[in-house]
Amino acid sequence: MGTVKQPKSSELNNLYEAVLQLGSVAECKKFFRDLCTTSEIAAMSERLQVVKMVIEEIPYREISKKTGSSTATITRIAHWLHHGKGGYKLVLDRMK
Repeated sequence: MGTVKQPKSSELNNLYEAVLQLGSVAECKKFFRDLCTTSEIAAMSERLQVVKMVIEEIPYREISKKTGSSTATITRIAHWLHHGKGGYKLVLDRMK
C-alpha cells in the first residue's frame, strides 16, 4: 500500500477558499457530491450528528445505537471536540 500524499498548505487553503465561496445548501450539495463519494459525505454527516449528541451528554452506547457509529469512533469525535482546534464548536454555535 502506498503512502498518501500530504497536500501543501496552499492546496488546502484553495480547498477552504472554495468552500467559503458557496452561498447555499444547494451549492454545498453540488460541490460536496462532486468532491466526495456518497460514503464520505455520509461519514462526515454522521460525525456532525455524533458531536451534537456528545455535547448533549447522551451516553456513547445510546449514540452508537442511534447513529450506527462505533463507540471508538464516538470517543475519537469527543476527543476532537474537547481537544481539537474548536471547529466543531464553531460550526455548531453558528448553526444555532
